[in-house]
Amino acid sequence: MIYVVLIYLAVISLIAVTLTVSDKRRAVRHRYRISEFTLLFFSALGGSVAMLLTMLLIRHKTRHVKFMVGIPVIIILQLAIVFVIWKVFYG
Repeated sequence: MIYVVLIYLAVISLIAVTLTVSDKRRAVRHRYRISEFTLLFFSALGGSVAMLLTMLLIRHKTRHVKFMVGIPVIIILQLAIVFVIWKVFYG
């Protein structure tokens, strides 16, 4: 079971990184952008840590409060959910 979760997180994280890098490239080239909703949605699906690290690494969306506060809040909520699930199933 844990392997399925880890594979899921790896795939979602890869998608989150790809979307973030793609949006940065599109911004530089003045092309059609990936919506903020899509970026935050994939963050909420489990790609939050990878997306935050990518944003900081490539300096993308770092001036947007929605991302610089929102994604850490998502990470905290995800950790709280994992903690509750852990407590329920493993005592």
